[in-house]
Amino acid sequence: MRELKRVLHYASAYRILIFASIGLAVVSALLTLYAPILAGNVVDCIIGKGDVDFDRIKLLLIRLAVVIIVTAVCQWFMYGVNNRITFRVVRDVRNDAFEKLHILPFEYIDSHPRGEIVSKVISDVDQFADGLLMGFTQLFTGVVTILGTLIFMFYLSMPIAAVVFLLTPLSLLVARFIASRSYSLFREQSISRADQTALIDEMIGNLKVVKAFGHEDENQVVFDEINDRLANTSLRATFFSSLTNPSTRFINNIVYACVALSGAFACLSGIMSVGQLTIFLSYATQYTKPFNEISGVVTELQNALACAKRVFELIDEEPQLPDADPCNELGEVTGNVELKDVSFSYDKDSELIQDLNLSVEDGQRVAIVGPTGSGKTTIINLLMRFYDVDKGSISVDGNDIRKVRRHDLRKNYGMVLQETWLRSGTIKENITMGREGFTDEMVIEAAKKSHAHSFIKRLPDGYDTVIGEDGGSLSQGQKQLLCITRTMLDVPPMLILDEATSSIDTRTEMRIQRAFQKMMAGRTSFIVAHRLSTIKEADRILVMNEGRIIEQGNHESLLSANGFYAKLYQSQFEM
Repeated sequence: MRELKRVLHYASAYRILIFASIGLAVVSALLTLYAPILAGNVVDCIIGKGDVDFDRIKLLLIRLAVVIIVTAVCQWFMYGVNNRITFRVVRDVRNDAFEKLHILPFEYIDSHPRGEIVSKVISDVDQFADGLLMGFTQLFTGVVTILGTLIFMFYLSMPIAAVVFLLTPLSLLVARFIASRSYSLFREQSISRADQTALIDEMIGNLKVVKAFGHEDENQVVFDEINDRLANTSLRATFFSSLTNPSTRFINNIVYACVALSGAFACLSGIMSVGQLTIFLSYATQYTKPFNEISGVVTELQNALACAKRVFELIDEEPQLPDADPCNELGEVTGNVELKDVSFSYDKDSELIQDLNLSVEDGQRVAIVGPTGSGKTTIINLLMRFYDVDKGSISVDGNDIRKVRRHDLRKNYGMVLQETWLRSGTIKENITMGREGFTDEMVIEAAKKSHAHSFIKRLPDGYDTVIGEDGGSLSQGQKQLLCITRTMLDVPPMLILDEATSSIDTRTEMRIQRAFQKMMAGRTSFIVAHRLSTIKEADRILVMNEGRIIEQGNHESLLSANGFYAKLYQSQFEM
């Protein structure tokens, strides 16, 4: 019921269309109920052999044809209105889900497979749309038809109508019993479908790695397991839900038989005419038909609501903490950064960074080194406020970063990471990345500084060459050069270089390092590197292990200390 209320809340924005649909459903249902009366009157015009009122029959048949045509037109418009309601509701739900993705904390994105999130926004919403469309299409007409036929039947014969009315709850109880059990099965089906989407998305995105390590057979085993699980849950859900319609039809046929039998006795007793019995039987059929349709709607709604629940779970996720109100103005940033008693861990049950203290003056170049998992990239995430600290504080120019706008903080950082950020578009668009006011000459100058200009010129359309998502056919090194060019186009007061040249050849790397030295001059810079030869010129080197700074100093002092850093450095040159 909670999911159904949420759906109705979305639909309430289109009240005018809903009222129009209900109005068309009422007209359509009433005309459908009027048609049996005309047919029954036609039967009563045939009194006996040689005693047939053809003139009245002709008039009644013309009226019946008009009723059928008007009913068809009303139903056509009703289906169009219902389509509009359904797809506008679905559009709103999907918009809300997509907007929530923009404000979800990084920990949610990091802890959920990308394919699962895609499945919720795409596949689950599509399933939800199918069930909602069937619901709007059949629910209104079904309710009006049931109420209308009951009124007409009680008007024609209260005893026979009472038989129909008293047997009806059996059909509802059967439908409710089956539907309540099929909901959980459809939810299992949605979860299995999301797992399958996540696996396929991961495999396609990393197909080169799969083939390089010959992991095709293992992936096939995992896929078969998920696929079999999806097949089994789908089969059980479909089988169980498919029992609804035949079960309700069986009960409705019993109702029809009771009406026919009691009506036949009423005709023999002279209580009603054969034409009236024809009308009553037609009404009995029309009365039970919506129950059959609604039982099918209930089945589809179970699937739709199970999918809607997963989408609403995404929409209801806690967003990232909003910016402080009021926010401190950063103004012109000089680049003084201080970490004071900072503690943070991704998994709150296991410690990562504990009581970290660091003070960086403006213009300093700080290198962060250490083994994998020591917390280097975590510090970058905290500096950019992709994650908030669990304890302590991080400040820029004396301003706690939790009290300034994220946008103001991040626009003062330039980032070049090992992971490239490219989108579908031209080379120039990927370099400017939504920023305006840069001329072609400025873009080319930045590309020359990053040594990307030479390979860009060789592309079919140069800077206007369109590349696909994540760089398309460009090599990993070329992608990284474009990301470096993006930073060199407009250098902010603070820089973060996280393995920025990891995919670039040694000769080009040496040239870029010289460009980096010029770019970092007078700017606060944080450099994460595994190749220690690239950070010799850093003003300070922080050596991290298990979330703590265990050594710090410049390259020469750390080597002379013959500690952890010296061992790391020497290990890179051992044969």
